[in-house]
Amino acid sequence: MAPPAIEMEALTKRYGETTAVSNLTTTVPEGSVYGFLGPNGAGKTTTMRMLTTLTRPTSGAARVAGRSIQNRESVTPHIGYLPEDPPIYDELTGREQLRYVAGLRDLPAEESDERIEAMLDRFDLLADANKRIGDYSKGMRQKVGVIQAVLHRPAVAFLDEPTSGLDPRAARTMRDTIAELADQDMTIFLSTHILPVVDELADRIGVLHDGELVAEGDPETLKSRAEAGEHASLEDAFLAVTQEREEDAEPTVQPST
Repeated sequence: MAPPAIEMEALTKRYGETTAVSNLTTTVPEGSVYGFLGPNGAGKTTTMRMLTTLTRPTSGAARVAGRSIQNRESVTPHIGYLPEDPPIYDELTGREQLRYVAGLRDLPAEESDERIEAMLDRFDLLADANKRIGDYSKGMRQKVGVIQAVLHRPAVAFLDEPTSGLDPRAARTMRDTIAELADQDMTIFLSTHILPVVDELADRIGVLHDGELVAEGDPETLKSRAEAGEHASLEDAFLAVTQEREEDAEPTVQPST
């Protein structure tokens, strides 16, 4: 059996007196889509920044693609990351940006150009590929951000709200692309607050609330767990889980994401 693509053991991040993520423990199998669900301020972004080696945990441990997140140089070649604000240069064209990223990943020019053209075509960006990114809409910038996150075909892709800013057609393309990448054995760690996206795509869902993993399972299991099936939708299940958590909790300072 292959080792998990992602392993977390009591992963914790504190900022002074505020705990952003607390004792997060779970595994994500290779080639699966893990839906990371939670309201704003739950700690989703902090978790992703730890797993992508951008933020060091306060305590606990994690491995991504079989490598400790404490060793950034060993992890980064095997991951892709779409943050909420994609790192792109306004002065470059879309095609130049993607070629620049391909160079950073040491992809052969001919191979990378083929991939770039195919992805630009898939996301309806070919006609705008030679325009400067500074003139792109939010949705177009999001498409470039996603393409550059998966261009090198990483073992694990971390996608933070990948459908943000997209029109319905582009969002459909994004969901289809994520499903295809998972079919090609890429592991997708999908952070979002859009419930239909994880309901459609995720093999397993983790619900984060106030920095803690309060529920986990496949979409159907989470639905059935919410008051013994009285909540028919994932949205109702999610709201029930988080509402119960809020009612049980003492008032705390809301951590940032």
